[in-house]
Amino acid sequence: MDINKIHNQDCLEAMKLMQDNEFDLAIVDPPYGIGYENGGQYFNKMQDKNWDKAVPDKKYFDELFRVSKNQIIWGGNYFDLKPTRCVLAWTKTREIQNRTFSEWEMAWTSFQTVARYYNLKPFQRGGTRIHPTQKPTSLYEWLLMNYAKEGNKILDTHLGSGSIAIACHNLGYDLTGYELDKEYYDNAINRIKNHQSQLRIL
Repeated sequence: MDINKIHNQDCLEAMKLMQDNEFDLAIVDPPYGIGYENGGQYFNKMQDKNWDKAVPDKKYFDELFRVSKNQIIWGGNYFDLKPTRCVLAWTKTREIQNRTFSEWEMAWTSFQTVARYYNLKPFQRGGTRIHPTQKPTSLYEWLLMNYAKEGNKILDTHLGSGSIAIACHNLGYDLTGYELDKEYYDNAINRIKNHQSQLRIL
């Protein structure tokens, strides 16, 4: 994976310069607008971030659908999207009682196949947690193995912890990613470089 294709940049401004259908598949995890930027129950609440105050507007989704042929959008239940047959669910746990976090997260997709789910406990994320909404690398690998094809170009507009970048590296997909927050961007780049270096050592 080319680290130079991961940008500390506003994704909307970047997409405005892209060609129609430039990417085969967009796998994105935009803000849900639920105020989770300071981490909820399990993350540092003193970050003083504000990226999760509101959901992306129509301009974002118009550009996303223009530049990508297919889409997987985490948090699809928070956005005004057309009905889809293929809803995906990441089920986090069935064991903890009186839980304060969602037991599963939903992804809207543009695919016309059956609904499916991926079962993984929330803290089996693969490495140190560097972002409040960090998803497991294995979750992204599952998405790529089931919904991407060899040679596909992948777009992620909200890179966060970089889990999708590690998955793309592991499976040989060409990723272009964007992360606006400089702290998250730097941490994600370091995480990706560490993963790549460990693989070279092995």
